Amino acid sequence: MTLKDPRASALALAEPLPHQAEARRVDQRAVECAARDLLRGLGADVHAEALEETPRRVAEAYAELLTPNDDLIVARSIPFHSLCMHHLLPFQGVAHVGYLPGERIVGLSKLGRVVEYFSGDLQIQERLTTQVADWLERELDPRGVGVVLEADHMCMSLRGVQKLGATTVTSALRGLVRHDARTRQEFLALTKRSSHDQ
Repeated sequence: MTLKDPRASALALAEPLPHQAEARRVDQRAVECAARDLLRGLGADVHAEALEETPRRVAEAYAELLTPNDDLIVARSIPFHSLCMHHLLPFQGVAHVGYLPGERIVGLSKLGRVVEYFSGDLQIQERLTTQVADWLERELDPRGVGVVLEADHMCMSLRGVQKLGATTVTSALRGLVRHDARTRQEFLALTKRSSHDQ
């Protein structure tokens, strides 16, 4: 079987993040003055106790809103199937793939293509999980990567102990998704139990 290399499609559409927000710097003093002038224009008493701190609060709120965020990009429940290299029996499930952008972003559909590319081979789930994470880390140079795969294996349900309905979960966490507790918790919360909620 001929596999399409995800690099050609995914990286062709990888886009640099806009740097406008980095270049823009909020002048909080100017925003405070503008907010005070707005209040005066609205006929409000800017020296009233309830409004005294409003210009500062407005300036802080806008500074926060216009600061580039560090949000995770997560594609959940990407379906995949593969063949177990140990027993030549199928396994199938869903992949949850996320990353914390560095300098580049990629379309969400490309995350599915990366999963599809690596699952289209004789595989073991652990290696598949690592390959997807390695590819994202290498090609996008993100600040963090998280990959969780949940799959049902025919080799477990048809042979040996015959554990019907058993699901195998594997994960690969890199960068801030691994080392920053808040980011790791956010990623894992976004991916938790989503494949069996249907």
